[in-house]
Amino acid sequence: MTSPFGPLVLIANPNAGRGRADQALPRVEKVLKDENLSYRIVRTTHPGHAAEAARQALRDGERYLVAVGGDGTVHEVVNGMIEDSEPLAPDAVLGVVATGSGCDFVRSFGLPHDAEQAAGHLAGDQVRTIDVGAVTCAEYGGTRCFVNIAEVGLGAAVVARAAGLKIGRFLGGARYATGFWLTLPRFRPAAVRLDADGQYHAWRAFNVVVANCRFYGGGMQISPNSDPCDRLLDVLVMTGPKTDSFTTLPKVYQGAHLPHRNIAELRAAQLSIEADPGFPVEADGELLGTTPASFRVIPGAIRLKV
Repeated sequence: MTSPFGPLVLIANPNAGRGRADQALPRVEKVLKDENLSYRIVRTTHPGHAAEAARQALRDGERYLVAVGGDGTVHEVVNGMIEDSEPLAPDAVLGVVATGSGCDFVRSFGLPHDAEQAAGHLAGDQVRTIDVGAVTCAEYGGTRCFVNIAEVGLGAAVVARAAGLKIGRFLGGARYATGFWLTLPRFRPAAVRLDADGQYHAWRAFNVVVANCRFYGGGMQISPNSDPCDRLLDVLVMTGPKTDSFTTLPKVYQGAHLPHRNIAELRAAQLSIEADPGFPVEADGELLGTTPASFRVIPGAIRLKV
């Protein structure tokens, strides 16, 4: 027997969550066997492998892909499911078994963080069609998709700092918060210009959040009003001063920081951002390059198993 979407292809990053993904696989397999679900496992071995495996599976006719790992694994699998800004296989389904150190994507959908419970959710036929964001920026060849949240400015600098922490692998979900406080003191705002669906705006700002979903950074509900099914991206422009961070950050975990006098809120299907001096750009925790950057939404690009 198998799922109504066909046999499962588990694309697992064995190193995610300091090896938790690899440790969880036997428990996940037991649940799948108990549910009489057919499956195979692809263990990734290098950056980009999850995207390659997803793309090849779809080209071979398989339609049920499961990302086993953290947000980085989900990001890669989604990028393997999208080609030329269109779904490679519109009838494909994405499942997620969150086992990495950062698993913020699943929070927006109430999906479990426990691997065995998540594996149980892979049975059945309930799906939710969601949007995907696409970003193109300087120093990066081509377009990268993101399913959760992208940032321009301080947030991207934090991602770079957190990735470089020698003790980062021991910090788990606290890595982003640690990187934030280490980066904040020396980061400088810039003159930021935005074109949001043809509406022009300019601020002196230190960060721009472009959100498809709600959570990032280990449970911070940075964009509490985001709906990944509304064909729009939520844009938050932090105009400072940076000292706002000391009072705002604790509220972000509850999503209680909005509305805020120093955070401009926009919604757009297409967005371009310039900054002087240039700002770094990240998407789903992956550092991509620098401004100028352009974003757009790809409506209903992914069918998510819920």
